[in-house]
Amino acid sequence: MVADMIPAMARSIDPTIRMLHALADPVRLSIVRQLATEGDVCACDLTCCGTVSQPTVSHHLRVLRQAGVVTAERRGTWVHYSLDPDAIARLRVLAASLEPSGPLRVTDFAGRRLRVLQPSRSQEE
Repeated sequence: MVADMIPAMARSIDPTIRMLHALADPVRLSIVRQLATEGDVCACDLTCCGTVSQPTVSHHLRVLRQAGVVTAERRGTWVHYSLDPDAIARLRVLAASLEPSGPLRVTDFAGRRLRVLQPSRSQEE
């Protein structure tokens, strides 16, 4: 039953769901991590994908491009990929929206409240 829902999620119109679905694959996440550290990378230089074939890499890049995670620029016969700054901003907004409002309550496995050390004002500045 859950397997029947996956194709529907992949075709979702919600851009956040499409982005998270694209990032959920280990190969695609490794592509994104390489682009984050190296910036602009030619598709032929994606070293993080050593265990998959070039057509598979192309498929993953297409999924990332359709989800708005990466941008592509053709330079002669080569295609260079980079992270889309808008996708990074969307991830930041999503992460910020998941922050609890008010003081953070941290508990251990038994449900006992743990003391959270807060930095002093002088350390924050």
